[in-house]
Amino acid sequence: MLDERRVGDDGTTGAAGGTRATADTEATADTEATGDTEATGDTEAAGHTGNDGTVGVWLVGARGSVATTAVAGCAAVAAGLHPPTGMVTETAPFTASGLPSLCSLVFGGHDTAACPLPKRAEELTTAGVLPYGLAAAVHGELAAADAEIRPAGPAPGDTRTDDELIAAFAADITAFTRRHHLARTVVVNVASTEPAPGPDDPRLAPSSLYAAAALRAGCPYVNFTPSTGLRTAALAALAASSGLPHAGRDGKTGQTLLRAVLAPMFVQRALSVRAWSGTNLLGGGDGAALADPAAAAAKNAGKERVLADVLGAAPEGEVHIDDVPALGDWKTAWDHVAFDGFLGSRMVLQTIWQGCDSALAAPLVLDLARLVARAHEAGLSGPLPELAFYFKDPDGGPAALSDQYAALLSLAQRLGAAR
Repeated sequence: MLDERRVGDDGTTGAAGGTRATADTEATADTEATGDTEATGDTEAAGHTGNDGTVGVWLVGARGSVATTAVAGCAAVAAGLHPPTGMVTETAPFTASGLPSLCSLVFGGHDTAACPLPKRAEELTTAGVLPYGLAAAVHGELAAADAEIRPAGPAPGDTRTDDELIAAFAADITAFTRRHHLARTVVVNVASTEPAPGPDDPRLAPSSLYAAAALRAGCPYVNFTPSTGLRTAALAALAASSGLPHAGRDGKTGQTLLRAVLAPMFVQRALSVRAWSGTNLLGGGDGAALADPAAAAAKNAGKERVLADVLGAAPEGEVHIDDVPALGDWKTAWDHVAFDGFLGSRMVLQTIWQGCDSALAAPLVLDLARLVARAHEAGLSGPLPELAFYFKDPDGGPAALSDQYAALLSLAQRLGAAR
């Protein structure tokens, strides 16, 4: 049930509401009431309250590894301390798209964890995720973002209804937008993967509560996780009537990125794929969350979709995910592809992908926040299939990475023309 699912991807909390989001979280926000309950259920769109061009990025799972890396990385790139490696939106085709600058982004969010972002950044430095000295260099930006993190939920024993929880979360987001006089706020889910809800589950999944809260607060929404989010019948009408752009699901950072390149190659070369199997070894909070078979199943659904979409049918083979805590934020993915060549000759392709999960994901989170914010400003609404480039399980659009990139560039031109 809901009170057994956590929000936050750093592996420090086991329950959705947790008991960790206590004194440390509240102390950072003592100059602003955490609830700001006068905004609860407010129907004024958060995207129309600002006048200075700044854009909010509200992160669900705001003290996790991906969120911490995104906040630190945004500050570092904006200050010229590091190049924007991995940020597609910082390449030439997006120069004229009118995207919000990195300097204009203001961060906040929800999380169950109590570890402040500056401390979390120090931990990621020790783990080799962030470069030495960066946490100190951007301490002010990390502390400012941490001051805008509110307790997640529902906590164990929380008796509030789904609608009451949605209203509370929406109030936090709306208050953040008003407090900083933001032009708009984009809500991005970067929390740990949750099991897919059952057909008879009477409650919304935590990710769906936050998705609904984003819409209620008038905010565009991005689901960077495999969790349900807006993909539930209970929110279909709300999403359709909101007039807000949204994108998802499940960020494409490693193994599936490679599959989206290789699978079209087999089709274009008229080579018959007989089987495609894979194994993932990973640690950290993501590895711990995916040790749950139900959560792993939700994750694997997106990985398998790209093969079925490109090849025309899912080939034989499965993806296995193993939690190896010693690996920390690093992951290794093996793929074994069995295929037939001319005259039935049997051949094999094997690949190994090794990468730092947070460093792969963080620049994409920043890309998506900027793109969806600009789409909102340009008056776009509904799902954005042009952002399939970023997702394993996108809202439509082509499946091959090259075709997805072409669609993304088309969106960049469209946004530029709307200036």
